[in-house]
Amino acid sequence: MTRLRSLGSSDLAVSPLCLGGNVFGWTADEEHSFAVLDAYAAGGGNFVDTADSYTASAPGNQGGESETIIGAWLRARGNRDDMVIATKAGRHPRFRGLAPETIRGAAEESLRRLGTDHIDLYYTHFDDESVPVEDIITALDGLVKAGKVRAIAASNISPERLSASLAFSDREGLARYVALQPHYNLVSRDTYEGGRQDVVERNGLACVPYFALASGFLTGKYAPGVAVDSPRARPGLAGGYAETERGAKVIAALGKTAAAHGVEPATVALAWLARQPTVVAPIASARTVGQLPALLALQDLRLTEAELRELTEASA
Repeated sequence: MTRLRSLGSSDLAVSPLCLGGNVFGWTADEEHSFAVLDAYAAGGGNFVDTADSYTASAPGNQGGESETIIGAWLRARGNRDDMVIATKAGRHPRFRGLAPETIRGAAEESLRRLGTDHIDLYYTHFDDESVPVEDIITALDGLVKAGKVRAIAASNISPERLSASLAFSDREGLARYVALQPHYNLVSRDTYEGGRQDVVERNGLACVPYFALASGFLTGKYAPGVAVDSPRARPGLAGGYAETERGAKVIAALGKTAAAHGVEPATVALAWLARQPTVVAPIASARTVGQLPALLALQDLRLTEAELRELTEASA
């Protein structure tokens, strides 16, 4: 049975694996998305992450496709109260930035596409430094007071702006960020460890890392010199890590630990991340049902201190 975890100071209880919805409406059509969501829920998962901009960049898309598919699935299964749905504002082509009126308009559209009267966790997708943090927090607080959002969070924000946002919330008694969603994994540690991690730990926030598998690189299939037919197998995404010394060391350490436990490298990569200070639930996506077991196995894998140390050293 899946053991749920508290998400920061909120009243949200989430499963140890957050299912990324960025593939829904992009590399997974509605039928395959429904199958993945069904299998994730059957495996004890209750935490689904999406954004209003997913996936506007795909040919023929306008943004909001992922939310629309998730909303249709929630209606079809009648399980809205069993799921914790997280989405984000600020990157939809029609609602760019974090001006208060933009946040309010984006939230209404997300609610419509999701077919629900509330969003469980609402992120600012990318910080908008042209808008004072006071205006952003006040707008988000209005959504919470209206019952349209249960808890708020941030992604892609500097430690300074995150600290200023939290201080303003505390000073004015307004809704307060409960989580941070940073880019964080075994081959990308520098953007989180240090400044952002310190702010998160000091303020009791939950860390919910995205790109937990480095766009698929940490599954082990993007080994050096191996050609992979995938939209992610290009420089700057999964393919970029395979050409680095760090990438090669991490893949070797993952393979060794995975073999010792009889699991997939992806399971080990997620288990390492889940054991890092402040991390509550790594985010990983599955385009097919067949990719899910290795992700869900995270909740059953217990790495030894020696294994954790070896992985950490390989990724240094």
